Amino acid sequence: MRVRDWDDILADVASDSTDPDGWRAVAGSRRGGLGEDLYFGHPSVGLYHLKTYAKNPRDLRGVGAQVARKVDDDLDPLLPDAESDGRFAVRSAPEDEDHAEEMATRLTETLRVHAEAPTDPDHLFEDVMEAVESPAFGPMEYEFDGRPDELDELSDTFEEAEELLTSELDDLIEDDDVDRGFH
Repeated sequence: MRVRDWDDILADVASDSTDPDGWRAVAGSRRGGLGEDLYFGHPSVGLYHLKTYAKNPRDLRGVGAQVARKVDDDLDPLLPDAESDGRFAVRSAPEDEDHAEEMATRLTETLRVHAEAPTDPDHLFEDVMEAVESPAFGPMEYEFDGRPDELDELSDTFEEAEELLTSELDDLIEDDDVDRGFH
């Protein structure tokens, strides 16, 4: 298992040409520490674990690793299904001004179509993600101030990765002096 910067993992996901709406995620507060845990996976790509924290409101830092090469029958029940209330997406910035204008035009048209006809919230989300060319999106189980049970089960399943990523994140937090209060 190779520990990497969380941005590098998301960049790999963004550049992957895999079916973008096949991703699923589970996230919540980090067990016993500052920050959050996020597992996200795709059946044919695998499962990733990210640990992040906010150094300040504009600077998110973290580490992550691929913990499984595919989402198999043991992992599948630990990730949310399409009926889950939450959603997540990975986004990449437009390549240039022309690309940004194209995306804005597609987004405007998508919203106009959905505004004129009865629409299902899930269909609107999917159409918007396609309009902005999201490389990964799907259902998410998330607790802002806690941990979903599935998050604990995934952490227990990948205990070795959990320990390594926790150690790496704790080193980042210590190096950034984030674990101290302001004075």
